[in-house]
Amino acid sequence: MQDAQTLTQSLRAQISRWIRTESPSHDVQALQTMAKVILADAQAAQLTVQSISLGQQMAPALRISTQPENDNHQGILVLGHYDTVHPIGTLEKNPCRIEGDRLYGPGGYDMKAGVCLALNGLARCASTGGTALPVEMLLLPDEETGSHYSRPLIEQFAQRARYCLVAEPARAQGGRCVTARKGTGTIEITTKGKAAHAGVAHQAGQNAIEEMAHQILALQKMTDYDQGTTVSVGTIQGGTTSNVVPDQCAIVADFRITNEAAGQALKKQVLALKSVNPEVALQIDFDLNRPAMARTAATQSLFEKCQDFARQADFELLEAPLTGGASDANFTAALGVPTLDGLGADGDGAHTLDEYILVSTLAQRANFWFYTLKHLT
Repeated sequence: MQDAQTLTQSLRAQISRWIRTESPSHDVQALQTMAKVILADAQAAQLTVQSISLGQQMAPALRISTQPENDNHQGILVLGHYDTVHPIGTLEKNPCRIEGDRLYGPGGYDMKAGVCLALNGLARCASTGGTALPVEMLLLPDEETGSHYSRPLIEQFAQRARYCLVAEPARAQGGRCVTARKGTGTIEITTKGKAAHAGVAHQAGQNAIEEMAHQILALQKMTDYDQGTTVSVGTIQGGTTSNVVPDQCAIVADFRITNEAAGQALKKQVLALKSVNPEVALQIDFDLNRPAMARTAATQSLFEKCQDFARQADFELLEAPLTGGASDANFTAALGVPTLDGLGADGDGAHTLDEYILVSTLAQRANFWFYTLKHLT
């Protein structure tokens, strides 16, 4: 077992190198470069690696394991992603650097550090006789944009998993893990009216933006904090110029729900919307992108096991309250796989220019992954 100082220095160097390899979700070339870096590190650790094509429009998924590619025994699925929300050039605004106990840099907290920690734990297992259960680490290139390319693969891997551990960042205020997440989705509404000259023939027009204003207010009122349901209209587009009665308008709204029943109830409300102005047509699309991740008895059992491994690593693994953010954990939990999320790096500032991880916690977190992957049954 490495001493804490040596382990911390090694992790800090690896995480910094990964941060400096910028990999925004929409830049396939940058993602491919990041994938090569990860695969090279995994191969150097004598792990089995596989690059899985997700099509020409997306970088590959990466499978890293202590097992052969054709080993289908039920085991542990470790999920992570190597894309970030930060565009190329963010390093100029938020350079990779250490200030006190904080290691700054775009994508470090969410979630390159978490992947490094899990990979380090798996590599140490491989060098010390393997793991009690087969372990597959699946790293994805499109989590930040909804995992539309990756979802079928995630669900395929989840079918042969006894447990799923997700290396998303630990929650602030004690590095808490996540046992429940809301489901997420989008509502798209288009209104189609009739264009007219706003001065000469105003009465001949049917204003699509006016109709959309009614629909926006109706959507916003569907938020129910007591039930944990939120609806937020995020974008709007409509009209051409100010002197034309607009014949079209479109919005996209985000929604979050706590369980399947709440999702069905919201869907029923949304699809029941009618035009206030019958001369303006209404088109509605309701899409649940990620189902809710419910906290179950199996989740509790897995959490308690991981708490024991955390104590062996000299820290207390605490539980975060239900979060409105979603991750790939939503997919595995919906399939009935006991799933624990937020097991990555401790820090704060995800998706901001102040993103950082706490260097002093790296060795403990890496040891947690080692103990968990080696002994979890």
